[in-house]
Amino acid sequence: MSIDGLPALRDVIERHGLQAKKALGQNFLLDLNLTSKVARAAGDLTQTTVIEVGPGPGGLTRALLLNDAKRVIAIERDERCLAALAEISDHYPGRLEVISGDALKTDLATLAPGEDVKIVANLPYNIGTELLVRWLTVRDWPPFYRSLTLMFQREVAQRIVATPRDDAYGRLGVLAGWRTEARIAFDVPPQAFTPPPKVTSSVVHLVPRAGPLEADVIKLGRITEAAFGQRRKMLRQSLKSIGGEALLQRVGIDPTRRAETLDVEDFVALANLI
Repeated sequence: MSIDGLPALRDVIERHGLQAKKALGQNFLLDLNLTSKVARAAGDLTQTTVIEVGPGPGGLTRALLLNDAKRVIAIERDERCLAALAEISDHYPGRLEVISGDALKTDLATLAPGEDVKIVANLPYNIGTELLVRWLTVRDWPPFYRSLTLMFQREVAQRIVATPRDDAYGRLGVLAGWRTEARIAFDVPPQAFTPPPKVTSSVVHLVPRAGPLEADVIKLGRITEAAFGQRRKMLRQSLKSIGGEALLQRVGIDPTRRAETLDVEDFVALANLI
């Protein structure tokens, strides 16, 4: 038995035949002390409904419940994992709801209306960035969640928290900086996972800003995509298709600058003039 009275995760994986599938971007965390550290990074969970994406055999799920999450809603598309998650649900009656489905096709905002929601997840590598962009660009703001505590490859985490003139600064850094305060909580070495990935991972904690600058999400997306799509070119060239030099001059930005030198306010001002 482990620290929560349930079987060790390695035994659960062997008993249910839950070897990680590369096609699903799965890398399982088996150390409950480490998954508890992820849960603690999300703050006080006692009055919180936690939405978890990709629980797999339930290592983080168990840690969230062990750390007194009021309720956990776990979304899992791999049907092999459902029996293992059902055992956790039985162990914590009334506190775990498992949704069998694809997080990309699930409207998370409708899962716990009116409740205090946090999203905590060791995201599958192959959909992590797409999910984050969706959560950063929801129409209603403040959003349905109070914070995001998410595991990414360290390279992606660095892009999320990057600021102007950082090598990693790009569209993710603009979107995250525009609407949230983001920081890297801690790193997780490859050997902590089964199977071990080839890269270090990082847990990122994002808290929504109460009053971000007003901007149209779609237009801001167009501006950042164009600017960073040709990041080594001057802005007058990379933004040529959406106004180029004339647009930049209206905002008072030197057309010879490059995308990585603009701050969030600059991108918002450009988006508002499209």
